[in-house]
Formats: sequence, structure tokens, C-alpha cells
Amino acid sequence: MKKYVSTTEAAKILGISTVAVFKKIKKGIIPAQKMGRNYMIDPDKLGLKNDAVSEQTKKDIRKAVKKVISEYGEALKKLGSE
Repeated sequence: MKKYVSTTEAAKILGISTVAVFKKIKKGIIPAQKMGRNYMIDPDKLGLKNDAVSEQTKKDIRKAVKKVISEYGEALKKLGSE
């Protein structure tokens, strides 16, 4: 991974807009260094982990999703249609 990423690259990595990245920088949520007119961000500070999800965790997530759908399926359908 690169040493630093731009705000545009950080936005793509996080799946948010560049405006949201700037707001997070301003609030101190994303630490960044100003270099000229741009901010440069250490990718390790974006809060992402490169760890793979274990099979047990995947199994637990699938079980939890099934339970939520069985208990709240109708409510979820109604919320999805709004």
C-alpha cells in the first residue's frame, strides 16, 4: 500500500464523498497532513483492517442475519419500499 493517499483516494477507499473526507479531517476523525493545497492521509489511519474474516465469524454473521430476517422481515420489507 502507498505511504500516503489523497483525499480523493481516501474517499474511494472509504466509499464516501470527498466532502465527507474533508469534514472528517476538519473534525480530527481522519488525521491528515497538509501538503501544499492538498491533504495527504496515511492509509493505516483510515480505520480499515486488512485482516480476513474468520469462517466462524462469517457463520455467526449469517446466523444473525437469518434471525433478524425471520423476526423483522415484514418491517424490513416496508422500510425498503419507502
